[in-house]
Amino acid sequence: MNLGVTEPLPEPGARKPAAVANLAIAFILLVCALFIIVDLVQLGVARREQLADSSVALTNVARAIRRHADDTFKSADVSLISMVKLVENQGYTPAGREQLASLMGQSATTLGQVHAYFACDERGRLVIDSTPLYAELDVSERDYFRYHRDHPTRDAYVGALIKSSTTNTWIITVSRRVNHADGSFAGVIMAALDLEYFRMFYDTFDIGKKGVIFLGTNPGTTLVRRPLYEKYVGRSMVDLPIYRDHIARNTSGLLTMKSAVDGEVRLTAYEHLQHYPLFIFAALSRDEVLAGWVSDTIMHACGIGILVLTLAFLGWRLVRQIRLRAKTEISLREARDSLNELNATLQRLALEDGLTGLANRRHFDLALQEELSRATRNASSLALILIDVDRFKQYNDLYGHAAGDECLRQIGRAVKAVPRRTGDLAARYGGEELAVLLPGADVATALQIAEELRGKIAALNITHAGNPIGNVTVSAGIDALTPARAGDLPETLIRQADLALYQAKNLGRNRVCVATEPA
Repeated sequence: MNLGVTEPLPEPGARKPAAVANLAIAFILLVCALFIIVDLVQLGVARREQLADSSVALTNVARAIRRHADDTFKSADVSLISMVKLVENQGYTPAGREQLASLMGQSATTLGQVHAYFACDERGRLVIDSTPLYAELDVSERDYFRYHRDHPTRDAYVGALIKSSTTNTWIITVSRRVNHADGSFAGVIMAALDLEYFRMFYDTFDIGKKGVIFLGTNPGTTLVRRPLYEKYVGRSMVDLPIYRDHIARNTSGLLTMKSAVDGEVRLTAYEHLQHYPLFIFAALSRDEVLAGWVSDTIMHACGIGILVLTLAFLGWRLVRQIRLRAKTEISLREARDSLNELNATLQRLALEDGLTGLANRRHFDLALQEELSRATRNASSLALILIDVDRFKQYNDLYGHAAGDECLRQIGRAVKAVPRRTGDLAARYGGEELAVLLPGADVATALQIAEELRGKIAALNITHAGNPIGNVTVSAGIDALTPARAGDLPETLIRQADLALYQAKNLGRNRVCVATEPA
């Protein structure tokens, strides 16, 4: 007999708790996986951004160091041009030697990077030494002397490293050839640049404990390396991969590679100087660059661990992270705004002479190049006034350098007080020399303005017992390009105005002279 016993079917709701539990577990696992994935992606992006920001900052540091090196060598080179011109015009006569020694002394005092100046004749005998330790030396076997003797080029030559026998410091030579009137070799004038000057400048950069700043010659000789300065001076790096595969082949670049010296992986930005056979590079340790990112990574990993263990903590943690991120973004935005303001202030200060309040030499050089280009395009005139304080060295000797600075301040204020046209630029050209750039002005206009400036300065009645007139006066030289030609260079205008200034000095000072030859 079939009892017809039938087992009951489970109710539809009996499987819901397990399904919900599995769904919850799956949801939790999915949420945790999503958090981990999202966090890993963010860490990767942050790492790339950190490296990108550091690369931009490193490139800016390299450009600043390259510009500093270019300006340092150019300043010394420009001083050599004036000395070569003086020797070729007057030779090594007693008067010529006296003027050259005075010019060397002034230039060595003005240019902090110059250790000393030296002049030798065509036989390699030392004629003039700007240092008080003069000795009769024969430099005919020196690298720079042999180069100029054997090469007729008039370009500057950056020579090999030399260790000074008097100061026991490393110097690098920048020299120019001197010719006789017939073009034959007449000797060499050389400026000795102190490598300590570069090291002190490089020490001002914060590149971390493992960062490197490097200055070297294009043939691969080390000049300055921070750190380990003394250990690497004069060493060759031609066999190092960074030089062989990159620096020797390209004018500039940005790369990440392992150092062959200490095995440290570094971000490196390098650039060659524009006018001299040298290069620089700046490098940051990748570990130091990513140190902050590593700390953030550890913090995120701990946070994710907590989030995986307890979903209840997720909401609180997420809100806290959002708030922290919002505060961080505000702080970064404020820091960015402050940095922009600071950069704007630094840019303004970089173009202004701190003593006179006039434009500085860098501002003048930029303006001269720009105005000459504009004059060339528009076929308009461009005038330049070079002003020099008469017997300023005697003034300093009589009254002291503090009084000399105050004298220059008063002259700067007087120059600024003279009405100028839109576009005119007054700058401190160097030492006691001022320059006034006059776009669109001809010689007559420039002469009128120069006379007004001269009278304004004389009217200050600054006592100067070393000047026959009894007060401070100035001399000025004028030249103008009318119209400007495509081949005209800034040096042409400066040279002609400088010749006119020398003429004013030779005619008795306290006067304005116009260049006699067209630029």
